Amino acid sequence: MGSSFRLFKILRVLFSERIDELLPQPKRGMLKALAWCVPSIRMKRTRGERLRDALQTLGPVFVKFGQMLSTRRDLLPPDIAGPLAELQDRVKPFSGEVARSIVESELGCSVDDVFSEFSSDVMASASVAQVHAARLKSGEEVIAKVIRPGIEKVIEEDLKLMTTIARFVERNFVDGKRLKLVQVVSDYRMTILDELDLMREAANTALIRRNFADSTICYVPEIYWDYTRRNVMVEERIYGVPISRVDIFKEKKVNMEKLSERGVEIFFTQVFDHSFFHADMHPGNVFVDISDPEDPVYKAIDFGIVGTLDPESQAYLAQNLLAFLERDYRAVAELHVESGWVPKDTNVGEFESAIRTVCEPIFQKPLGEISFGVVLIRLFEVARRFQMEVQPQLILLQKTLLNIEGLGRELYPQLDLWKTGKPFLDRWVKERLGAKGVADYAKRNISRWVVQFPALTNTLLTAPERLERIESIQLQQIDVLKHISQEAKKRRLTGYLGTLVGVSGLVIAGAALITEYDWFAAHWPFAIAVLSMVLLMRR
Repeated sequence: MGSSFRLFKILRVLFSERIDELLPQPKRGMLKALAWCVPSIRMKRTRGERLRDALQTLGPVFVKFGQMLSTRRDLLPPDIAGPLAELQDRVKPFSGEVARSIVESELGCSVDDVFSEFSSDVMASASVAQVHAARLKSGEEVIAKVIRPGIEKVIEEDLKLMTTIARFVERNFVDGKRLKLVQVVSDYRMTILDELDLMREAANTALIRRNFADSTICYVPEIYWDYTRRNVMVEERIYGVPISRVDIFKEKKVNMEKLSERGVEIFFTQVFDHSFFHADMHPGNVFVDISDPEDPVYKAIDFGIVGTLDPESQAYLAQNLLAFLERDYRAVAELHVESGWVPKDTNVGEFESAIRTVCEPIFQKPLGEISFGVVLIRLFEVARRFQMEVQPQLILLQKTLLNIEGLGRELYPQLDLWKTGKPFLDRWVKERLGAKGVADYAKRNISRWVVQFPALTNTLLTAPERLERIESIQLQQIDVLKHISQEAKKRRLTGYLGTLVGVSGLVIAGAALITEYDWFAAHWPFAIAVLSMVLLMRR
């Protein structure tokens, strides 16, 4: 009932804002007639403003969607992209007094006991939390981030509805299972619920701050752990120009090419060097120190959503991107098969041809004019024909990469993402997959190998004894099999069954002896086999 009511509310909000008008004319169909059954509150607002207001009304899950859309100004018309950008940090706030009471409840003391100053005015208000300026008794300027009251219940309702829809699609549509929508929603659930725990965000911030401790192009604020709880986080206040203020950058004559390229460099560093990346890099979370216009420095905040990649995914991703940049479509096809992203029985030649057909026309343009987002969409369309499965571990990465590209092109339309990324990928592949990478792997794991060495040595020294025991078991097997063969002449059908059970048990027993399981573990399969023989003989 709750999901049905929520669905009704979503449809009512969308239709009341006449969001159906954003769809292409052929797609409206019955929606147009249905929409006119709902009273419109369009008033004198543009379609972008109506979409913004609708998403904001529907809550944080939908606001997040709008935030992601707002970074793709290359794909959206200005009258839609502009209002959606306001969702980055200008979501309707809740009362400053309510925020103060939440802080006091979490810290277990009065705000005045911790802060010499605490502003009730809202600095920024996002979908999940809002921020207030403050100053510690020790003098440090800080911000206090406070979770919205009652937000978890709203999110849970939306996620339940999304899960219901995902299950319906998986059951009733061909592509449903391939897309793994239920798993995608499950992963997204974990991601957005993690945002509700500011202790987790604080830990993420601390780790990324350590990762960039020696960086000259990226700064991450310090966390004040004594005043951080699940619903409240206190961190260093930073100053900078919001990344979206291109007008200020131009006025101050900031090196826009360097600024955009550094953004790409930070992204690749996080993904491939750190294996831990900021997955919510919309403009509201990125600032720039332009005290030296020729040497702009990024300042990142809000690490509630982060992503990780295992070494295998890193390697396949890096090699795929390099192969694509070199227009080696055969390698792209083979890597998709090797990684399991498409079925193992995929015809590599046909897959290669399909990729070439879609991508080659794109490369007729200068690389700087090619949208990575468009390329991804085209590649997924091709892979869809070959039953490519959605990789949940790559979803956040894809979203972040699209955000980065959208942000970079807004700063510097001539940004060549490929040119900026290729040297980094070349270096990474050489270092991680070459001789140096093997040596570094050995260096990282030498201590673990040393610990395991005594056990390995003992295994090798006792190998002759083990072989003798295995040989003895094999002789027993031969005797038993001879007996089975004789009995099988009398009872062929049951004899086959006994042979199968007996041999399987003996083989398992031999394997158990090799791996030094205890006496029972080593002998119970043999006991089963013997029991099988006894039963057969009694028949």
